[in-house]
Amino acid sequence: MHFDDGQIPAEYSRHIRQKTVFIAAGLLLAGTMLIISIGMGPVSISAPEALLTLLGNTVSKRFDLIIWNIRLPQALTALAAGAGLSVSGAVMQAILRNPLGSPFTLGISHAAAFGAAVSVMLLDLGTMSSSNVGAVTINSPYLTTMVAFGFSLIATFAIIAISRTRRTTPEVMVLTGVALGALFTAGTMFLQYFADDVQLAAMVFWTFGDVARATWTELGIISTVTVIAYIWFTANRWNFNAIEAGDETAKGLGVKVEQVRLTGMLIASLITAVIVSFLGIIGFVGLVCPHMVRRIIGDDYRFLLPASCILGAVLLLAADTAARLMLAPNVLPVSVLTAFLGAPAFIWLIIRGNK
Repeated sequence: MHFDDGQIPAEYSRHIRQKTVFIAAGLLLAGTMLIISIGMGPVSISAPEALLTLLGNTVSKRFDLIIWNIRLPQALTALAAGAGLSVSGAVMQAILRNPLGSPFTLGISHAAAFGAAVSVMLLDLGTMSSSNVGAVTINSPYLTTMVAFGFSLIATFAIIAISRTRRTTPEVMVLTGVALGALFTAGTMFLQYFADDVQLAAMVFWTFGDVARATWTELGIISTVTVIAYIWFTANRWNFNAIEAGDETAKGLGVKVEQVRLTGMLIASLITAVIVSFLGIIGFVGLVCPHMVRRIIGDDYRFLLPASCILGAVLLLAADTAARLMLAPNVLPVSVLTAFLGAPAFIWLIIRGNK
């Protein structure tokens, strides 16, 4: 078959344009979802009123209080956490060359849960805030966060150390993560067995991932870590593309595969550790979103990374908004909804992929 000189460049340009349009549409959807999200709740705020408030115009002092102190930090945290978890999953799947690579499946989230359980059990940080409804609060949330973060890093360094001992292969890293996840889960169950009622309630409360916990300070930390990590991921997008083709191919192109794999794993795990230690366990976002994006725009990491960020942000914000409204006036933790939706969605992707 003969092609004209301009036919292949035209096809490539159209191919690139489609991916760019998808990313632009995702950004527009994220902005729209942000306006919708901050307007929904027990106090309904229309989209024009929400937009005017965000632009600095005081429509109502009550609206100012609700949006700036409650709903906006929660919505922005959902965007930042969703983007961070999703891009971490995309990078882990690339450097491990395994479709099951994600912060949740590699045991990093379970390590954070164990750290929180240790802080509640040994430091006695959980108390009952109301004898009537049995509400539980964490006395020192930052101390609990630091302990959870520390155990997340322990899991990360353990995966990397074992991988370096047994040579840095994707299979070793995945199997190590699975084993560590099972180990930390067993440790959490052991502590729960010996905990009293208040400690047990505090442990379970912490494991429920909920973006409503975050303040502007936590949002700033999560956003800063995610942005810095994303810059590094973007700088290595061509390395990820090469690794997707195989280690030998990547090495032939001059990619330092072991160095990229270890550094990428560390940075992706760092994002996860920060998000999970502040918000609790939010599963399936880092696993499902990269797969969905791959089916739409392909495996080119020049476009897969930003698209995964956007889709993860939109999905977590949509899930948080739905969780806020489903059982109103009660608020359902977003992790419950992501688990209910993520597992069937992933099974559907597997079945469709087989077809």
